[in-house]
Amino acid sequence: MLKIAVVGTGYVGLVSGTCFAETGNHVTCVDIDEKKIAKLNNGEVPIYEPGLDVLFERNTKQGRLEFTTDLATGIKDAKIIFLALPTPPGADGSADLKYILKVAEDLSNIITDYKVIVDKSTVPVGTAEKVAAILAKKLDRSLYDVVSNPEFLREGVAVDDFLKPDRVVVGADSDRAKDLMLKLYEPFVRQGNPIYVMDIRSAEMTKYAANSYLAARISFMNEIANLCEKLGADVDQVRKGMGSDSRIGKRFLFPGVGYGGSCFPKDVQALAKSAADHDYDFKILSAVMKVNDLQKEVIFNKLNDYFDGDLQGKTIAFWGLAFKPETDDIREAPAITIASRLLNRGAKIQAFDPEAMENFREQVTDEIQYCANQYDALKGADALAILTEWSVFRSPDYDKMFALMNGKAIFDGRNVYNVQEMKDLGFEYFSIGRP
Repeated sequence: MLKIAVVGTGYVGLVSGTCFAETGNHVTCVDIDEKKIAKLNNGEVPIYEPGLDVLFERNTKQGRLEFTTDLATGIKDAKIIFLALPTPPGADGSADLKYILKVAEDLSNIITDYKVIVDKSTVPVGTAEKVAAILAKKLDRSLYDVVSNPEFLREGVAVDDFLKPDRVVVGADSDRAKDLMLKLYEPFVRQGNPIYVMDIRSAEMTKYAANSYLAARISFMNEIANLCEKLGADVDQVRKGMGSDSRIGKRFLFPGVGYGGSCFPKDVQALAKSAADHDYDFKILSAVMKVNDLQKEVIFNKLNDYFDGDLQGKTIAFWGLAFKPETDDIREAPAITIASRLLNRGAKIQAFDPEAMENFREQVTDEIQYCANQYDALKGADALAILTEWSVFRSPDYDKMFALMNGKAIFDGRNVYNVQEMKDLGFEYFSIGRP
């Protein structure tokens, strides 16, 4: 059993802390947000992540998972301190490290025995050195090691990803720190998945390289989908033909309305900025970002063309607001861009999402009608836009849809339905990259 502190209780911090506790460790999570900590201490999970609530309840009841706003209390007995703090993009696209560096400074004032300080947040190459430099100002070198341990969690399946990781990446330059990290992660790789121990800078780069490559696959397929529409090809067939190639694989080849979330947008921006800072023009990443920005406009453009440029007073139903299913996260969600464009043109929006409506309401302050279920959103709608592929949308009551909608046009940004079936049902159906 190890005693662990996790500083930050967002998606990464709360999932990591809960899953570390699940393997028998004692974990104290620290956050300066008093309201959030009060909710956590009251047994409330502040984010929607499938499976997290069950582990959270079990480990809090059994005393392995605790929460505090006091950093000194949280890290007092911990051997390993994870920094799971926000690194939001700055105005120039670079990752803002102020939260991480501030906590490093705070730690330098209160550490009295040996600790491993772990950068769990996604941070630019060289961040561990900055953290170490801050600690070195006040602490003897024997009292700390700094480690990079990037996370590779997918929102919606984050608990499974953590408990059964494809791989664990640890960047460390101290045998003592390596041994502690290997001991911590041993229960998670019992089936033989690897723990890669490497130098710190390579570990930091691995996270950015992985996310940027996946973002590039998405943008590439969106470009292929747009070309398929012009050439009369079907991107679903193209995707299957590509994905069966073992050199390519099936994942991240689904076209849509662009990627969003907490990782891909800011990580691609941050890696591009790091490249620019070192006088390297990372042309592929520039194209990835440009394609993604344009892709978020595709459904709006289809709607605008359908209504001959006159969206004033038109009622558009939204099915889905989160950037992906099985999460309430709306950060960089395509629905935000599409909603803003429609509202600016005088359209009305009736929206439903199983989990993300409250978060959307807080960020998009314009007047949107939020509905109790997917069918309420269709009442009197001139068109339906499907923006998140929640499972509940996959097998709807088509007769009910047809009866409720004023217009019969469906703009499917996630290719949820079969083209011919929708035509046979009498809908005007527009999807991404299909005839």
